[in-house]
Amino acid sequence: MQTFQGKGVSGGIAIGPIRVYRREKRAVSGRRAADAETELRRFARAREEAAGQLREIYARALREVGKTQASIFEFHQVMVRDEEFLEAVSRILRTQKVSAEEAVTEAGEQFARMLGQAEDEYLHARAADVRDVCDRLLGCLAGEGSVRAEEEAAGPPAIIAAEDLTPSETVKLDRKSVLAFVTAGGSANSHSAILARTMGIPALCGVPFSPDERIDGRMAIVDGNAGTLFVDPDGGTLLRMRERQEAEARETALLQSLKGKENVTPDGRRIQIFANVGSLAELPAAIEHDAGGIGLFRSEFLYLEKDHFPTEEEQFQVYRAAVTAMGGKPVVIRTLDIGADKQCPYFGMEKEDNPALGCRAIRICLARPEIFKTQLRALLRAAAFGNLSILYPMIASLWEVRAARALAEEAWKELKARGISCRLPRQGIMIETPAAALLSGELAKEADFFSIGTNDLTQYTLALDRQNPRLERFFDPHHPAVLALIRMTVKNARRAGIQTAVCGELGADPAMTREFLELGVDELSVSPAAILPLRKIVRETEVAGGKTI
Repeated sequence: MQTFQGKGVSGGIAIGPIRVYRREKRAVSGRRAADAETELRRFARAREEAAGQLREIYARALREVGKTQASIFEFHQVMVRDEEFLEAVSRILRTQKVSAEEAVTEAGEQFARMLGQAEDEYLHARAADVRDVCDRLLGCLAGEGSVRAEEEAAGPPAIIAAEDLTPSETVKLDRKSVLAFVTAGGSANSHSAILARTMGIPALCGVPFSPDERIDGRMAIVDGNAGTLFVDPDGGTLLRMRERQEAEARETALLQSLKGKENVTPDGRRIQIFANVGSLAELPAAIEHDAGGIGLFRSEFLYLEKDHFPTEEEQFQVYRAAVTAMGGKPVVIRTLDIGADKQCPYFGMEKEDNPALGCRAIRICLARPEIFKTQLRALLRAAAFGNLSILYPMIASLWEVRAARALAEEAWKELKARGISCRLPRQGIMIETPAAALLSGELAKEADFFSIGTNDLTQYTLALDRQNPRLERFFDPHHPAVLALIRMTVKNARRAGIQTAVCGELGADPAMTREFLELGVDELSVSPAAILPLRKIVRETEVAGGKTI
């Protein structure tokens, strides 16, 4: 038996044969090309052909994995026509006198390298998308066939093992024949990982194997919870893992039976359970796990994945897609939360000795109103298409809420003056500083709802950097001071008649469920995978003897 340790990116256990997916190496000749204009025309034809193929792939993905997952290929279509990419290819062709193939390869590597060096894991994973698009362009330049020729023939169910999987490779695999994904590269935000979570199948990344190890066709076990791959498992391991697989199947069936059920205790206490998501790609998981809505949609990924400020139209398309995908359920979109551990070089921010206490979130937005109003206009336009609310992060003072709401009203008036359909939605604030918790009685008069960010509230209450691994033992969200601030916030919100959500990690903590129910918290917003287990806990929790404030 061989054991490989990687990172589990989608839980569960799969048992079956391995099928190694090998990507054909595309050779790019280093030929010189004296006529740059001829190569530009070749590149233009390849772009048109690639765009057509991507439209076909999008249509197929729409049928097989749904609108939100298929949206990755809308991004691919945008990139094929991206002006910056076109300029990079044109510059290389004119200055280096190389073929269109060479120029596409070099420009693609420049873009992929820039994303691959990003600290943000989501951006890092987008480097694979860039390489995927470039590989498609190279195929078009080589005169390869239509997208239908790419479709992977269905085979017997197997564990798919690969060095990495691009979005196009992932979507062309027959879903019925995939037991699990195992990749040497990739990340939790890679397309194969996201698709695995959507499909509810185990997946590992960062597994230190290579095709040279001759694992193709061998029996294996994937433990997506522990991040382990067993090849040729011994009898004891196989028996133990089959028993765990059966137990998980029973638990999954029990949780699936809770879909559509109310989040209500035996004695009648009710609470909403919503999902936290970081991008459009995570919406299918929220829908699959029966989220009552999106309690926290982190909009900063739009800024982190670009090398320029996203336009109003770019943002509007994403926000509208989010509210449309949720089919009328509430979607709470948090405004830009850049700063601290999330940096965008093109913002031109000055270096700060203590960025966690520096210019971040609402502080950047109010200091740079031109950036903030662009986002607000996009949000107000999207609000006309569904149940959207706006959430302002890192509030510490009354004037910040008033200033943010004033800018939102300005943006609304500007859109109305231009005759653009829009709506001024509910506007809430995040309670994630001790100042906001202590002022919650006054803030409740200015905000339409509260959302308690327990991760940052813990950080600022206990005066520690939650990104510092050496301080992990000191990070205690159950600290009496943190809990006292939460209780104070909920009490003041209830007195003012506004709702309160808990959207940090503490919301999914079973040890806190009874307390939140007794306090009268209106909503818990958690990772999609935590929704059904949390619903089970709520439905089994008796709180009749508890004191409700």
